[in-house]
Amino acid sequence: MVRPATVLLAGLAAACSPPATDWKAAPDPSIVAMTPAEAERVVQTLVAPPFLPAHDQVAPGPPRIVEIRMEIVEQEVEIAPGVFVWQMAFNGSVPGPVPVVHQWDWVDLTLVNGTSDTLSFGGAPNQMAHNIDFHAATGAMGGGDLTVVPPGREVGLMWRAVKAGLFVYHCAPGGEMVPYHVVTGGNGAILVLPRDGLRDGYGAPIRYDRAFYFGEQDYYVPVDEAGVAKRYDGFIAQMPDMIETMKALVPTHIAFNGRYGALTRDVRLEAAVGETVLMLHSQANNASDPHLIGGHGDWVWPYGKFGNRPLEGLETWHVVPGGTAAAVYTFRQSGTYAYLNHNLIKAFLYDAKALIHVEGEWDDDLMTTTFPARAMTPSGAAR
Repeated sequence: MVRPATVLLAGLAAACSPPATDWKAAPDPSIVAMTPAEAERVVQTLVAPPFLPAHDQVAPGPPRIVEIRMEIVEQEVEIAPGVFVWQMAFNGSVPGPVPVVHQWDWVDLTLVNGTSDTLSFGGAPNQMAHNIDFHAATGAMGGGDLTVVPPGREVGLMWRAVKAGLFVYHCAPGGEMVPYHVVTGGNGAILVLPRDGLRDGYGAPIRYDRAFYFGEQDYYVPVDEAGVAKRYDGFIAQMPDMIETMKALVPTHIAFNGRYGALTRDVRLEAAVGETVLMLHSQANNASDPHLIGGHGDWVWPYGKFGNRPLEGLETWHVVPGGTAAAVYTFRQSGTYAYLNHNLIKAFLYDAKALIHVEGEWDDDLMTTTFPARAMTPSGAAR
């Protein structure tokens, strides 16, 4: 099993990996034909991003029913200095947590629209009905039609993960409520791993030591006549002005993991030279272009779907609106790396960035300083 911040190497798959010439193997008909009545039930404890819950990288046996609980919290958060937003947050975090299952598993969700102090993530009364649309699910608006739940109630949904990849989920109550709930934080992603684990473009197994999830969030904060961000008494009171601001299609704030400084100051992401890190990225409403300054995507799934052969050695990759991307990189040098949206305006004038701190030895053969800063040498003069 894996720990939230550090992913242990999983065991080898029970079946042999396909040869490099057969990159994509057909699914096992007996696995596809399984029914929920035949499946073991397990409970997965979700954790706050950027980390992932304990999980196996290779399915430990036949498909299982994975039970998860997600609580919807309407909460006021200071997303930037002096700027407050009422968020719609799954389990009290923006983005929401990342459940991890394997292809052909079932997800058995209890979705709670809370109003009491008995909830895990706070007791402020919610004001609106909510639901959840899993892009990984099949039918009923991704489950949205079956999960509408008013404040103070809970609802159950079970669905089968028939596709492998990283998929967005979000609240989608209908009409203008869909973008309003999404841009106030009501989104996240679910990781559906292939049953035999990730493979590179040659068919060889990929095993990662750590995994980080970067949820990119755009906000549309109304301002008063003096240009000062407005503050509201609740999730409903904020809605009319925010919807008007949204119509301009220009975010006022962009952040990784819900607020400015979340992954550059509040949470320290760490790795070591020689470790392979799985980097997961979602954007539920706009496009993004992830880039790792000082590194690369050794193997990249630009659309985040593991049924597609990954691309090798990318410098920057793309996330479509309402989509994801996944990449692995094995760190070869110590130091601080910046993982960011390479629309650099969004990275530096807003806050679409994170820092990864890597410990270990420096390799001069990969990079070294040939001389320090000095007076310029005239052109043509001997050095």
